[in-house]
Amino acid sequence: MQQKQIESVSGLLKSISHPIRLQILCLLQDGEMSVADLLEKIHTTNANISQHLSVLRNQGVIGARKNANFIYNRIIDPRVSELINSLDRLFCSSGTR
Repeated sequence: MQQKQIESVSGLLKSISHPIRLQILCLLQDGEMSVADLLEKIHTTNANISQHLSVLRNQGVIGARKNANFIYNRIIDPRVSELINSLDRLFCSSGTR
């Protein structure tokens, strides 16, 4: 890997390494979710979820769309989906979420 690639991968790994962000990505593996849906599953504050979603958006990992009063988030980087699937296979005892 070239230095530029190393820095890019390092930034990506830092952005997904927080437990809440990793949990968000695991949930988004099954498809698009609203902030309210994520709040229901993660049990934290709206501000906390929004902050973590912002980190993932700024890194180019997720995208969002607004529909009426709801913001729906989804993974937009297929490499991240592949990485989350690999982590699931390697570290989850049953191999599924």
